[in-house]
Formats: sequence, C-alpha cells, structure tokens
Amino acid sequence: MTLADWVAESREGFEEYGAVGGARESLYELYVGGLRRLNRRYPGAENVFDRDWDVLLLLDACRVDLVEQVADAYGSAYPFLDRPGELVSVGSSSIEWIERTFADERRAEMRNTAYVTGNPFSHRVLDGDDLLRLDEVWRYAWDDDAGTIPARPVTDRAIAAERDLNPDRLIVHYMQPHFPSVPDPLGGGMNSETLGEGAGWEDPWDRFRRGELTFERVWRSYGANLRYVLDDVALLLRNLDADRVVLSADHGNAAGEWGVYGHPKVPHPKIRRVPWYVTAGEDTGEYEPNLDPPERVVDGEGDGDEAIQDKLSALGYL
Repeated sequence: MTLADWVAESREGFEEYGAVGGARESLYELYVGGLRRLNRRYPGAENVFDRDWDVLLLLDACRVDLVEQVADAYGSAYPFLDRPGELVSVGSSSIEWIERTFADERRAEMRNTAYVTGNPFSHRVLDGDDLLRLDEVWRYAWDDDAGTIPARPVTDRAIAAERDLNPDRLIVHYMQPHFPSVPDPLGGGMNSETLGEGAGWEDPWDRFRRGELTFERVWRSYGANLRYVLDDVALLLRNLDADRVVLSADHGNAAGEWGVYGHPKVPHPKIRRVPWYVTAGEDTGEYEPNLDPPERVVDGEGDGDEAIQDKLSALGYL
C-alpha cells in the first residue's frame, strides 16, 4: 500500500466510522503496512513440492489450533486427523502461496501435477500449459448465495481428475474454512447483485477487530466451516486411491495476536504455520461425481476479468 492509498483509505475510514473509529482503522493499516515490509524474511518456509505426498488437500486460511480442536471434539467423524504435523507455509496469503509454490524452478514437477482449485487467485499465476491439468472450479461453480465456491464441486472434480488421469501428484485446493462460512454465515453471503460492491458481507475478522463480533462467535463460525469442508474431505478419501494423502493449508489466520486479524501479508506465526496431517485414500467406488457441464464459465477475458475481481472482493481480498 502506498502513502496515497493509506491517506485515501484513512479518509474513507473517518467518513464511515467517525473520528475515533476512523483513527483506529488508519492506525491499524499503518501498523500492518509496517509488518508487510518484513514478510519475505520469515524463516523456515518449505515449498510443499519438497515434501513427500501423492495428493495434497489444501484448506484455505486454516489455523493449526482450529484443526486440533476439531480433531479432539469430532475425531470419530474425521479419523484421518490422527497423524498431526505442521509446515511453515511459503506465503501469508493465497496469492503468495500460489506464486511461490508454482515457481519457475518447479516447472518439471508441475507438468506431472494436476491442480483442482476453488481459489480465484489461480488466474493471476497459472494457465493450462503449466500443469498436467488446471481445473479452476471457481470459474463455473461459484455459489452466489453462499458468496464462495462450495466444497462439493471441488470434490467432484478432484475425484474425476484422480480417476481419469491417475497423476503423479494431485493438489486439491478447497476454499474453506476461509470466510464466508457456508453453514454459519455472519451477515450473509454475497450474491450476484451485491458481488464486489462491499454490501451483504464483511470479513468477520474485521468485524471482530472493530468489536462488532466476539471472538467466540467468529471462532464458532470458523469451526463450523472447517467441519463443513472436512465432510467433503472424508468423501474424497473414500473415492480416490493414494498411499500418501496430506491435509494442509495455504496459510492460516491471526485472531488478534500481535494486534493482527485475518491474513494480511505479514510474517505472523499464526498465519505462516499450517497443519500437515498425513493419511491415505482408497477408492471404494461408492460415489459418482457430478460432472454436468457448467452453465457459465468466467473466461478471464473482457467481462470475465471484472467477474474475477468480484469473486475476490466477495471473499474479502479486495
């Protein structure tokens, strides 16, 4: 963020939140802006391609302790959460993770990797020639009512990729538990009329920071969204064959630690430390994925660019 950007946002903050609230918003952005300058210096980061796995199931914006709590409370429903571990992510945000994971020096590995993703940032870095298969599910399975890409179409396409291609490596990038929470939305999701206009949904981490929501309320919604996507992970694991499946995340979230909320591009341990659970998959053939042709595809050209920006805005990125 440039000085001009900060001044402009500060002015908007004073108009929206008044003198005290506007000053608080301005100082927070100034503080986070200072932390951003240190982000590349975070120690110990590992590219996931340097670890051993056949299938990587990537949860978006998932904290280590959130998975631990769900595993403790609901372990019988998610028996694959029995081999916990951690990784220091290469990025504090999805775009950083994608840029630094699919780097130029990884071209040989990428050509043998299929990537099924619900995260719209893929369009800024990748194209179909970069990977064995690039399936950008967010382009055609976006849910206006939920304001996000649901888990099931990602699961369906991941099953199809594994059965059709049997790739050396498969990365499946779910959008949950990143807000908005599908089962427990806080303020409702975005829709086609409000998408990208800042109406209908605000990032719960920002609302928590401003005192509009309690930590307990945000954490409950966050946990419900994790359980929602883990239900699909359980289905996926019963419908693909893989000896070594890893459940991880692109980044985590801060919940007020160091005065930071959400996942700005800062060197924060709650954002950079992510789960690393090792399990396996066995295709029982019990489920046939829904692979009906999409009704509408965002092509990334012309009006498509605006639609992509709207989706990123709906997720709180812009």
